[in-house]
Amino acid sequence: MASRVDAVASKVQTAVTMKGVTKNMAQVTKALDRALSTMDLQKVSAVMDRFEQQVQNLDVHTSVMEDSMSSATTLTTPQEQVDSLIMQIAEENGLEVLDQLSQLPEGASAVGESSVRSQEDQLSRRLAALRN
Repeated sequence: MASRVDAVASKVQTAVTMKGVTKNMAQVTKALDRALSTMDLQKVSAVMDRFEQQVQNLDVHTSVMEDSMSSATTLTTPQEQVDSLIMQIAEENGLEVLDQLSQLPEGASAVGESSVRSQEDQLSRRLAALRN
């Protein structure tokens, strides 16, 4: 479950990064349009350099996000394998947890309920005494 959450978080982070890069690319495109309209070669060169830097940044962000996504999704282990490993370790160490749980007497799980009831009874008696 944690790996799924990590994968979703990575996807959201990728989307946020892509949105920022798209915004930067739009700004570069507008600057390039302005530079081309004046035909100033220095401005065109500067804008092209900035554009290349943005593309390189995009490539770096994309590769980092792809690496994160691949590592997050490869960490997912099927539940059957986890259960199998737990049973294997239990057997190796002589643990018989399931057998012990099945041998519990009826009502053993309701121990906490009886203490809650006794507390409620005590509180009810105290309330009745205060009212009188």
